[in-house]
Amino acid sequence: MLNYQQLLEKQRAFFASGKTRNVAFRIEQLKKLRRVVIEKHQDIEDSLYRDLRKSEFEAFATEVTAMIDEINSAIENLEAWTKPADVPSPPLFGQADSRIYYEPYGTVLILNTWNYPFVLCFKPLVGALAAGNCCVVKPSEVAPATSKVLADIINTAFDEACCVAIEAGIEGTTELLKQRFDFILYTGGTNVGRVVAKAAAEHLTPTVLELGGKSPCIVDKSAYIERSAGSICWGKFINSGQTCTAPDYIWVHKEVKEPLIEALKKQIKAFYGEDVKNSPDFGRIINRRHFERLQGLMKEGRIVFGGETDEHQLFISPTIIDGITWDSKIMQEEIFGPILPVMVFEDLEEVVRTLSKREKPLALYLYTTDKTSEEMIIRNVSFGGGCVNATLMHMLNTNLPFGGVGYSGHGSYSGRWSIETFSHKKGVLNRALSDAPLPVFPPYEDHVKMLKQIYLGQ
Repeated sequence: MLNYQQLLEKQRAFFASGKTRNVAFRIEQLKKLRRVVIEKHQDIEDSLYRDLRKSEFEAFATEVTAMIDEINSAIENLEAWTKPADVPSPPLFGQADSRIYYEPYGTVLILNTWNYPFVLCFKPLVGALAAGNCCVVKPSEVAPATSKVLADIINTAFDEACCVAIEAGIEGTTELLKQRFDFILYTGGTNVGRVVAKAAAEHLTPTVLELGGKSPCIVDKSAYIERSAGSICWGKFINSGQTCTAPDYIWVHKEVKEPLIEALKKQIKAFYGEDVKNSPDFGRIINRRHFERLQGLMKEGRIVFGGETDEHQLFISPTIIDGITWDSKIMQEEIFGPILPVMVFEDLEEVVRTLSKREKPLALYLYTTDKTSEEMIIRNVSFGGGCVNATLMHMLNTNLPFGGVGYSGHGSYSGRWSIETFSHKKGVLNRALSDAPLPVFPPYEDHVKMLKQIYLGQ
């Protein structure tokens, strides 16, 4: 097994050299990464097909282009994002300048997931490197083809003293977590998230945890049903539903439930044809364990569309299930597959009350044309991020932070928000020594009246 302690010492020495603090150096590293991504884009697409049978469009549009967009955004804006920020100083301090400096943490560990293995690695990785850190990346062993290509890209683009990818299983990950990193980012499930958080706590290491959860898709009676159905189907069934921010379930107003279900059926057929299994645009479940878990979730309620499975191909068709309640097994865990349960509500106040009692989701989607309904949900329900009359698009916008809240994780990244996350904000006040003595120096007797006049108006 690779000696992780020696590797970290090598990265710490490189960080201590000060090279990564140079913005020009960081930009050059990002350009090298972009060049390798472009050179190896076909390897990326091929590996995604082998692990998940992602279509060429999904692989290129949701992974390759998203990586390049993230890199381009960082290169174009890095100097502005990392420039020290001037902030006001209280008048009481006399002639003083206050400034916030963005300082890299040092060594960052990124523990990657398998469902969008490239973009969910490169979005935080680009930010960590852009902020001036050295990085260790551990791809997910659950997707072996993409893990190999991801490691190849990173290790081709960088010297290991700056950034390195390590392919390892559970044992290797456990050993990595014993090391003292300066920052850890983990994307994946809640159970492993707890393990990561506990390991980080041993060294008081700050973390970002992106953990998923049950993201609701709320359809108000004022929604455009046909348009909403297309958007919901895209967000739910892309990557065979294996998306951390996919709509986990539909919660629809009782007056439009049946029209919505019919529109969803029609849209699925329009997307994938009558024989979904032979569609080049529909993927497969990552492995047998997840396939069997999803099969178990289909046993309750009433399947009103889909339900076909093929264990040899790890295929599960887009499936809509009616007759689901909060007590159903499928509502007790994140689905992470192409199964869409449907529940009904009578008024949005019921939705707000119920969601406020449940764990906070990573995403929330609302379909409505009523501004009052929109404001009610956004202002009264806590969730990581989301969309109105769309799905998934918020996480593709590099100008928006992406992350969870509460049970769905903490911390965020993407674009400039990655710089915020992977940098220590160091506040510095610089006061002119030639200025008069501060009115907070003793003896205090002559200063009390002045301070009370300023702060109390007395």
